[in-house]
Amino acid sequence: MPSQGAIVAVLAIAGLCSSFMFTLMVPIQSKLPELLNASRDDTAWVVTSTLLAAAVITPISGRLGDMYGKRRIVLVLVAVMVAGSVVAALSPGIVGIIVGRTLQGAIVGVVPLGISIMRDVLHEDRVDSAIAFMSATLGVGGALGLPISALITERSDWHLLFWMAAGLGVIVFGLVLWIVPVSVLRTAGRFDYLGAAGLAVGLIGILLAISRGNEWGWGSAPVLACGLGGLAVLLVWGWYELRIDEPLLDLRVAARPAVLLTNIASVAMGFSLFASNVVYPQMLELPVATGAGFGLSLLVASLIVMPSGLVMMLLSPIAGRIAFRTGPKLLLLLGAISLIAAYGFTLLFSSEVWHILVANILIGAGIGFGYASMPMLIMRSVPQSETGASNGLNALFRSLGTSTAAAVVGAVLATYTVDFEGVPVPTTTGFTLSLILGGTAAIVALVVALFIPRHRAPQERHPSLPE
Repeated sequence: MPSQGAIVAVLAIAGLCSSFMFTLMVPIQSKLPELLNASRDDTAWVVTSTLLAAAVITPISGRLGDMYGKRRIVLVLVAVMVAGSVVAALSPGIVGIIVGRTLQGAIVGVVPLGISIMRDVLHEDRVDSAIAFMSATLGVGGALGLPISALITERSDWHLLFWMAAGLGVIVFGLVLWIVPVSVLRTAGRFDYLGAAGLAVGLIGILLAISRGNEWGWGSAPVLACGLGGLAVLLVWGWYELRIDEPLLDLRVAARPAVLLTNIASVAMGFSLFASNVVYPQMLELPVATGAGFGLSLLVASLIVMPSGLVMMLLSPIAGRIAFRTGPKLLLLLGAISLIAAYGFTLLFSSEVWHILVANILIGAGIGFGYASMPMLIMRSVPQSETGASNGLNALFRSLGTSTAAAVVGAVLATYTVDFEGVPVPTTTGFTLSLILGGTAAIVALVVALFIPRHRAPQERHPSLPE
């Protein structure tokens, strides 16, 4: 059997691949209408499609992993991502790019599945550190991927980004097949196809309303239909899940105080993280003449943001030791405090580039601690046979936070603009309000975290089968 260190390394590489998919298109997002000969409203689907696919696939793939083997589902998700990358790389038009990007969203499910695999195969003393390391890849992949994507975009054909993603996926597939052992724990029963369909429809409706509200209008018929319709579907879905013997997600487990409060904190933490991803790059890249920017190139700006991901990686062993000795709740509290400090610092000091650098380092510490704590809190509160589905649900709540931040902060920055050379650009007021929103979300995460119980929930026995 491969060493435990090798298993952790391979799963971490899979996590890097996952987070890289979300920074892949950042360097060319503003140029997509020109590159694809399509309207800006249409090219927004290049990003939205990945978001929707990730949100839907993550909790469903977690349940599939619990039932049919976590490594097997990881391999399927990676293969789907590779197929999507090839489709996008070969597509000159927008339809193929959107299809490819939708398939690429499948890779996001490997992070909660990888964390669940760690619980299954690693020695108990190593689990917390390994989870912290895996969680750090969510920031490191984006931090490293952004300058790499910017460099490729500036020097070569932008389709090379997709070929690079495909190559990375092939490497990950081979490493997982070679190194990661077969999961020995399975949950017996049948897969809840109706529940999966209901969850998918409900989530897509709500996320469409959130992600496209700025373009369609928050009071428009499509947004209201998607949002209210999605909410209604999820309410019916929840009623159905509570009344069947083998649900997609055990909502009674999800309602345990430790699980429920962790998921609520995840929404706030996700909002706080993505608010920084929206605000800081724009502050760095806007022309100095606007009065709100530093006039840096995309490549240089990405290098200023990159240390946040590196800090996450450097702090992962510390996070593991803190969790092992005192429990993961302290990590979540430290993460929220660091995020509050980051936004507070920026509100007081934002006149120099190094101010933004310091803020991003604090953001990295906050997300490194916070994201490491969440799966630990979840896994201490659910049966081992439910870890895949429960971690997938937690990842979904983080995605809801990031999606909401993208919409809300985007709306704020679009509202407070000034004309610069014929183009509306955000003002200092818009950035200030966005920073206040990000800091407020971090305060919410801190308050919620204070009420999370410290004790482990009793681990009831579930029927299981060897793989």
